[in-house]
Amino acid sequence: MGRPPIDRRPNERLAHWLIRSGLSNAKLATAVKDLAARHGVKGVHPDESRARRWLSGEKPREPVPDLITKILSERTGLPLTREDLGFPAHQRTVSLDPSELPWRSGSTIEAIVHLTRSEIMLPHTRHSPDAAHIHSGKSLLDPLHQWATALPSELIERPAGHTPTGRVGAREIAGIRAVTEMFRDADNRHGGVLSRRAVIAQMADAIAMLDSCSYTQATGRELFSAVADLGSVAGWMSFDAGMHKSAQKLFITALHAASEGADKAVGAHILQCMARQMSHLAHYNDALDLVALAQYGGRRQTSPATKSMLASLEARFNAILGHLDESERAAGRAEELFTLINPDEEPPHMAFFDTAELSATLGVAHQIAARKSQGPHRTRRADKSLDLLEHALSLRPIHRTRSKAFDHLALARTHLVVSEIGGAHHETDMALTLFGTISSKRVADRLTELHDEAAEFSDAAEAADLRNRIRATVTAAA
Repeated sequence: MGRPPIDRRPNERLAHWLIRSGLSNAKLATAVKDLAARHGVKGVHPDESRARRWLSGEKPREPVPDLITKILSERTGLPLTREDLGFPAHQRTVSLDPSELPWRSGSTIEAIVHLTRSEIMLPHTRHSPDAAHIHSGKSLLDPLHQWATALPSELIERPAGHTPTGRVGAREIAGIRAVTEMFRDADNRHGGVLSRRAVIAQMADAIAMLDSCSYTQATGRELFSAVADLGSVAGWMSFDAGMHKSAQKLFITALHAASEGADKAVGAHILQCMARQMSHLAHYNDALDLVALAQYGGRRQTSPATKSMLASLEARFNAILGHLDESERAAGRAEELFTLINPDEEPPHMAFFDTAELSATLGVAHQIAARKSQGPHRTRRADKSLDLLEHALSLRPIHRTRSKAFDHLALARTHLVVSEIGGAHHETDMALTLFGTISSKRVADRLTELHDEAAEFSDAAEAADLRNRIRATVTAAA
């Protein structure tokens, strides 16, 4: 007797997203093999013919569907799922609680596979349950598009008989802004984890003024603007603490407050915070769209520093999406706009965007572009990245501890792009020292990414040590 017929239909969903990604069959196979190697997954060595069979309907063995999903999500900038690509969803058939684990071979294998995979893979907040529940794509962007043209509404009239609990004036608003700068400084020095609750409590007090005090229309607008800026700090701290759903809610409500305060400049600042969060969570097209929204909606009110910062983020996100020419053009605009900055005329929320920050952002953009390039183009872009990142690090104020940790991590990743293991090891050592003085899930996530990128060099002693030290540090901090 021959084999029974196989019900295999072409995987049209995978074919659709492969075309959208711009990858060939051979490049997909190579990307899967490289990603598996970075994650320490053994025995995954697909070639072009294997990729063709996937498109013909062959079901790849685990964890290849997850690897393909990750690759195509990053290439398209969309949060694709296994089902989007025509692969079956994960179906856990056994409890992983040891007291409930059935005495069967299949259950035992599944439990061990899950346990070892969770032990091998370092944590990243991108994969947390919290991150899975944020808004993205149309559900995020469609409502936000109204911000660009929204006008402040009339402030609420108090009902008859309402007795204000106090009157808000310039002194109270100045107090909120001073507290905002204090929390912003604490975030830069120590990370967002420690002060998050305190800044949210301060927001509650400020909202109470809006809700129960009396003020003029002009003062009310100023109060909304001050609350919006305070909210941006609360959202940023939540993002840094890995609390992505809370961060997104705080950013969106702060954006509404900025609109009621007729403050497009703060609104554009909030949108760039949101763009950074979406990029961190691998929603790269959303990040680029948020930058474009900030550029359009804030075009008449934003300062040269804001315009330069948004262009630098445009360069970074275009590099991630593989748009290298667009990335270089945006980097050029960022540098030109930076020359127009007068620090005395910039709003307080833009004080962070100095020469060091511009250099760091563009340095990362060139690093990403180098990773996506070959031959002399890779070398040129990596050299540019190293120059910019070293310049950034040399200019960082002493209190910008978290930023310095990011700079060292970016330098380590650029060294890896050109296989300079010694340089990567040195910069990782510096980053780990700084990480021990702050509380930041974002820095931990960047360490995890560096750990994965160093996997292909694991045969080298310094690379193996780099990965072991990151694993020990991130695991201890989790």
